[in-house]
Amino acid sequence: METERIIMPEHAIMTENPSAPGSASTAENPPTPGSASMTEHAITPENWKQRPVSGRAKPELLSPAGDMTRLKMAVAYGADAVYLAGREFGMRAFAGNFPLSELQAAVDYAHRHGVRVHCTVNTMPRNDEVERLPAYLETLDGYGVDALILADFGAFRLAQRYAPHCARHISTQAGVTNYEAARVWHEEGAARVILARELSLEEIRVIRARTPPSLELEAFVHGAMCVSYSGRCLLSNYMTGRDSSRGACAQPCRYHYALMEEKRPGEYFPIREDADGAYILNSRDMCMIDHLPDLCAVGLDCLKIEGRAKSAYYAATITGAYRHCLDDAFAGRPLDPVWREEVNRISHRPYSTGFYYGPPGEYYADSRYIRDWQVIALVTGCDGDGNATLSLRNKFRVGDEIELMGPGMRPYALMVPDTITDADGAPLTEPRTPQMVFHMKFPRPIPPLSMLRRYTGA
Repeated sequence: METERIIMPEHAIMTENPSAPGSASTAENPPTPGSASMTEHAITPENWKQRPVSGRAKPELLSPAGDMTRLKMAVAYGADAVYLAGREFGMRAFAGNFPLSELQAAVDYAHRHGVRVHCTVNTMPRNDEVERLPAYLETLDGYGVDALILADFGAFRLAQRYAPHCARHISTQAGVTNYEAARVWHEEGAARVILARELSLEEIRVIRARTPPSLELEAFVHGAMCVSYSGRCLLSNYMTGRDSSRGACAQPCRYHYALMEEKRPGEYFPIREDADGAYILNSRDMCMIDHLPDLCAVGLDCLKIEGRAKSAYYAATITGAYRHCLDDAFAGRPLDPVWREEVNRISHRPYSTGFYYGPPGEYYADSRYIRDWQVIALVTGCDGDGNATLSLRNKFRVGDEIELMGPGMRPYALMVPDTITDADGAPLTEPRTPQMVFHMKFPRPIPPLSMLRRYTGA
């Protein structure tokens, strides 16, 4: 088949891994508690349009930024704000994070693009760490950070004193599950509360109704969930010596467990009827992209995407999908299935709707991620005729069927043309060297930070 015939128009929708539509769900008509399948109660394109959001400001879309590369992706793909951390006091010690020498540049970059910066200072510091906090907070304040995410009350008070220009947001680590706790934090000076993940939509609706309008409410809408209450867990501390309350969780809830009787050492019995044992603490990932009208209707001011430790591809894909769906929800446009499908094109565990409609259920099969798509190249530049410069991430060859995704554009499929050249203009059939620069012609101009990917699943 010739290349020209396989290239699809920009409005084409790939259906390599389609998700079946299901029945509608609302806070008034929730799915059965314990139901974990996303397709069991997904909003369809038809009833999405019947559920426009009106009378409310559009919530802020808050995306993770584990380092400068991921920050730039989140900004390019539509985040209103990003959350990040320095090398201390953040709850993701292995996310890359920002040394102070780079943090000023990160804040400046985001602000130049109209994006706010929230910095996590949400560990539970020990005495020696508290002594370092004032200077750190003064630095963040001087850099122009817009908000600090805090959990410890002592750190909260220090932020009031040493970072007076930064809004103070209460971390989900504080476990706010009721309106009285939210009120108290607001009375103490908090501008926003990030609600515990264990809350239902109806509980959030009550908190909104019984707290001052000046208190902003934020909630997670996508990403990994912790088996422990609002992430406060001692398993990692006990089993590995890595403190989960100071950003170093080893995720022992993902380990493979079996039962052993004390008088039969070395004999392991599966907890469920499965020869491979059981993952008894394993949680599903959250995905609320089908339910943005419901989230907006209960009065949330910010929708937060989990994932500071995840890839730049994740930050771009999930930010872009939620950006388009949130805009569509407020415009009364039907849900475009291509964005619903995007959430399946990143590495993830089986999805659920968290606790918003009832308990999400556990996933006992294994702790592995679903990884059906692979990034093969990053677009670094393109002229007006579609001649692009790219940087290789994974090898591919002429004739492969791939997809192109980019900021502000719908992904579309194409076949790799036979006109690829290296940096010197020599023909290529299979770029192989990681990070190598090469050139490729596209049907139309494409923006920088676009990515090529290919399907690698079964």
